[in-house]
Parts: sequence; structure tokens; C-alpha cells
Amino acid sequence: MIAVRSMQARDVADCVAIVNHIIALGGSTAYETPFSGDGFAAHYLGEPPVSNVVLRGERIVGFQAAFDVGDGHYSIGSFTDRRAPVRGAGRALFDKTLADCRARGGVAILAKITADNAAGLAYYRRMGFEDWQVWPNDHTRQDGSMVDRIVKRFAL
Repeated sequence: MIAVRSMQARDVADCVAIVNHIIALGGSTAYETPFSGDGFAAHYLGEPPVSNVVLRGERIVGFQAAFDVGDGHYSIGSFTDRRAPVRGAGRALFDKTLADCRARGGVAILAKITADNAAGLAYYRRMGFEDWQVWPNDHTRQDGSMVDRIVKRFAL
């Protein structure tokens, strides 16, 4: 059984383990430096008005946050466990985040994905996001290479 709820301080360690594993794998996030617990909590609990976790039973299998970027727009970030993936976790997270953003009076959710993140681009396409903008050479990788950022938009 999959359940989604708001992220809480007790979830930080599990969420850090998920995102740091994804960072270590490379290729599917703009993040390249692992998070500390405090750094993660400051960013994912302290900043976004919407921050959710998805659980299978008692185990956290992913998280998603929507940051208020003004004018009713939210910028979303999504991460699910790659060690033991759970089918439907990403959809369940998005359904809750979508409802939360609508309840806050949002007009759109933006997903800003590096062009080299094929899995992220596919996920947001499956969720119904449409291509909106391309920001050329918007992200610099640690090796110095420049990557375009694709901005997808989901109208609320």
C-alpha cells in the first residue's frame, strides 16, 4: 500500500539517503554534492510551502517539494528510491503535490530539468507537463560542461 503525507523532521534521514544515492549514481539530478541532514532540512523543510513523502508501508520511498517562485508558480523537485523502486510512487507524490499547490491558489507548476536527465524529462511528460522554455547552458556540471535546462509547465 502506498501513502503520501507531508514531510516531517523525522523523515530527513531517509530522504537524504534517497537523494544522496541518486546523486552518487549521477545523470538524473542537477545536484552533484551530497546533502547533509541539516542542509537537506534547511532546503526541503525550511523553504518550500509544499513538501511531501511517499511511503510503502512504513518505508519512505520518495519525496517531492514545490517551492514558491512567485506569481502563483511553484517549482517542483522529485526523488524516488532507486535501490528498491516502487511502482506508482511518483504518480502518488505528484497527485498530492498537485492538490496542495491548487489549494494554495497556484496557477502553474514548473519542472526545471537538465537536458541530460532523460528519466526526469520522461517522468514530467508522463505527469502531463508540457515543454515551456529552454534555458541554454543554464547549468554547469562539476567537470565544467554546460547543460541546457528544460522548463516544463503544468497549468493548474
